[in-house]
Amino acid sequence: MNFSKVFSRTLATSPERQQEADTDFAIVKRVQAGDVAAFDQLMRKYRERLFGVIYNLTSNREDTADLTQDAFIKAFQAINRFQGQSSFFTWLYKIAINTTLSHLRKNRMRTFFSLEKLQEEDPGSKILAELTDKSGANRDTFLKELQEKLNEALQKLSIKHRMVITLFEIDERSHSEIAEIMGCTEGTVRSRLHYAKQFLQGELSKYIR
Repeated sequence: MNFSKVFSRTLATSPERQQEADTDFAIVKRVQAGDVAAFDQLMRKYRERLFGVIYNLTSNREDTADLTQDAFIKAFQAINRFQGQSSFFTWLYKIAINTTLSHLRKNRMRTFFSLEKLQEEDPGSKILAELTDKSGANRDTFLKELQEKLNEALQKLSIKHRMVITLFEIDERSHSEIAEIMGCTEGTVRSRLHYAKQFLQGELSKYIR
């Protein structure tokens, strides 16, 4: 099985996502008009999703909780500058990613791509199914070893390459959304994603059937 088939996805902006963006913008307008309590709706809506993507970059729950809170605080403080050019979700993610990047650079921390977390959230994950055809007790042992090797491989990538993999594979962001979040072009996103996949393919070739 070619590694690119394991980590392959084409995403497009759906009507549902556009509707979500419109609903969020209406709430943002209320906050900008002085209804501060309305911001709580956005926090409740996105807290878990924001926590998830940050955790996949830090692997530390305490740090993730602090960074998630910091991201919401920064978003609230800057809410009057949000004009709806992008979705609120993308705008919030950009703030969260920049906050996390600063934290990672400052503390020289490494990302943690959790197969255990992926397995808990999606037991039927195609990624897990394609990575190994082991079963039973052997599968658990194999997945543990694979987890270690995958983390080792990802640690060799730059933060920007790891960021792209996390946003695309775990949080299912589109190329355009990742480009906006990371402040680069879609071409750069594709290039980084291609490089990261090729690198991981080489590192994990023995585990891919």
